[in-house]
Amino acid sequence: MDQVQESDSRKLLGRLKAALAEDSAGQERLDRITGIISNSMGVEVCSIYLFRDADTLELCATEGLNPEAVHKTRMRIGEGLVGRIARTKQPINAADAPAERGFRYMPETGEELYSSFLGVPIQRLGETMGVLVVQSKEKRAFSDDEVYGMEVVAMVLAEMTELGAFVGEGAALAPLHRRAVTFRGGVGQEGSAMGHAWLHEPRVVVANPIADDPHDEMRKLDEAIDTLRVSVDELLATADSADKDQMQILEAYRMFANSRGWRRRMEEDISRGLSAAAAVEKEQTATRARMERVPDAYLRERLHDLDDLSNRLLRILTGQGHETGAEMPDDPILVASNIGPGELLEYGRRRLKAIVLEEGSVASHAAIVARAWAIPLIVHAGPITSEALNGDLILVDGEHGIVHLRPEDPVVDSFRDKIAMEAAQQERYVSLRDKPAESPDGVRVRLTMNAGLMADLPSLESSGAEGVGLFRTELQFLTQSKVPRRGELAQMYSKVLDRAGETEVVFRTLDIGSDKVLPYMKAQDEPNPALGWRAIRVGLDKPGVMRMQIQALIRAAAGRRLSVMFPFIAQLQEFREARELLFREVERERRMGHVLPGEIKVGAMLETPSLAFAPATFFDEADFVSIGGNDLKQFFYAADRENERVRRRYDTLNVSFLNMIEMIVRRCNEAGTPLSFCGEDAGRPIEAVTFAALGMRTLSMRPASIGPVKHLIRRTDLGALRKVIDEARTSGAQSVRPAVVEHLYRPAGQA
Repeated sequence: MDQVQESDSRKLLGRLKAALAEDSAGQERLDRITGIISNSMGVEVCSIYLFRDADTLELCATEGLNPEAVHKTRMRIGEGLVGRIARTKQPINAADAPAERGFRYMPETGEELYSSFLGVPIQRLGETMGVLVVQSKEKRAFSDDEVYGMEVVAMVLAEMTELGAFVGEGAALAPLHRRAVTFRGGVGQEGSAMGHAWLHEPRVVVANPIADDPHDEMRKLDEAIDTLRVSVDELLATADSADKDQMQILEAYRMFANSRGWRRRMEEDISRGLSAAAAVEKEQTATRARMERVPDAYLRERLHDLDDLSNRLLRILTGQGHETGAEMPDDPILVASNIGPGELLEYGRRRLKAIVLEEGSVASHAAIVARAWAIPLIVHAGPITSEALNGDLILVDGEHGIVHLRPEDPVVDSFRDKIAMEAAQQERYVSLRDKPAESPDGVRVRLTMNAGLMADLPSLESSGAEGVGLFRTELQFLTQSKVPRRGELAQMYSKVLDRAGETEVVFRTLDIGSDKVLPYMKAQDEPNPALGWRAIRVGLDKPGVMRMQIQALIRAAAGRRLSVMFPFIAQLQEFREARELLFREVERERRMGHVLPGEIKVGAMLETPSLAFAPATFFDEADFVSIGGNDLKQFFYAADRENERVRRRYDTLNVSFLNMIEMIVRRCNEAGTPLSFCGEDAGRPIEAVTFAALGMRTLSMRPASIGPVKHLIRRTDLGALRKVIDEARTSGAQSVRPAVVEHLYRPAGQA
């Protein structure tokens, strides 16, 4: 690109800046801008299309087309060339537009006169706001420089749209971040919450996208990149050399920070007239667009590194980091793209009302923490991070996976009523706290709680739980950058036992792999991680960490009862090897003179159908068995619980699944082995009473579920319910749910 073209580009942006600075309404500004662009580029037509809703583009301003078409011409995303640009986020440069695939003729615009067409997306950090188009009568392809210049102009329009420069009448010109928006996502943790948004990564605002002095902007970019390089070098210098994955990531950061191509692209944008911050954001926007199109996982990861580095550089330039000066609201609802367990725990249990993630999963670390805190979690609620602002009112419906951002008053009123009803129900459950979960026909069911943090344990008393049926030990590993020391673990486990007092705590050994990858553990490139190298398979193949953890548990018990449960046992031999490893460590601790547990119970989680059919000796040798319902159900149905398309197709109360549960109950009864059910379904009242009717006598769930489950058990004749279940099964029904629900909620006195 020669110096004249650079000067022309800066001149165009200078004229745009002057137009944007004028004291005029949003529509006037848009009209003026289309005229400036068409005049500067020597074309007859310039048009700006903006989104009026998530699926519809609207012609908002034009120079050259019929002015009466403004705010009347609309098209769906993917429709016509403009809709295709919006969908693909890619420019279209056509010498003969009517001959292009997907061309749609709009008779009201008068565009039949124009042959050549150049359209580019108006986008910012992956969010498409509209499309910028120029057209001319002459049949010609626009040059690479013209395409590039249009992208620079579109970047400025995106920033000014974000800043509200084009606010006017109509949906397409409505102010951003003020409209009521509803997002639908997946339920990571149930519950309802009302609060105000707190963004984990606040939006960066580029207040002046057009450079006043390109030389000064080049200097700012140089200084920011130097600061970035120093910070990456410092991270590398302090990183643990044994942590190969972290070192590789930081080395990739250093490589990109020293990349001449990356820097040259930003310098070229500055020479075109963008400010340093806008140039960095334009590069970041382009990187995110490339990430969406790359199928290769490795390349996508490298692009993610570049995106993260651009974000760091942008925050250095603007000074807009985590500390923006904003005060966290009293009722914060955390909004983030994704978040690790360590970062989440820093927010503290009692401060957050709910969590809303654009990414995440129902089995992620964040979901584990949210369940431990008993606060709602919604995942896959995109694109909420680009729409929400700190302090926005948010309603989280964890029952249906819905998030209302800046809701209308009627929605708020209805939601307040919903929360009040739920609170009244919880008050009723408090009166049951010290009463047993005993059915009217005399069946006693033991209700225990799941935990994973010290902060969970006060719920032992407040919820009425009769012990901890599952203590997830992996959270102590997931939230640290290094392997915890044995002494630290022993101290923590001892505090857990102290807090529990006489009630039993079942410690599940480290359940890692699949979706739970330790920060210091090399991630395995596996085609199906849920069925891969995880849990007990890792523990037996690499026994060092498991041995250290078992030593810590033995020392923590110090004369008290110790219950240890091994996860993801698929066959008898795995249980025997794990049990033998445990007792070897007990013998080692005895030789070293340490106080041994007063009693040791060794159990297994039954999470694979194969273990349900294990030899009878397994049930004889295990001191207890706990059904891991979440994994067992997904393997039984071959339906990934992370996949929203399939996971809801299969009912827990399906006859075939209940037949297997009943078989496990029978086999444990024959061996005299205590059995429990642990998982989300244990905390759902209808599922819980059905399990109890089939013979389950211990259920382990999140603390908040104990009250509702106990309430239903105490008013359900389990013998009568069993007959209803048997009749439904023999009738040929696929699921017993309809019959169970009808029986449970039949009006009093009705036969």
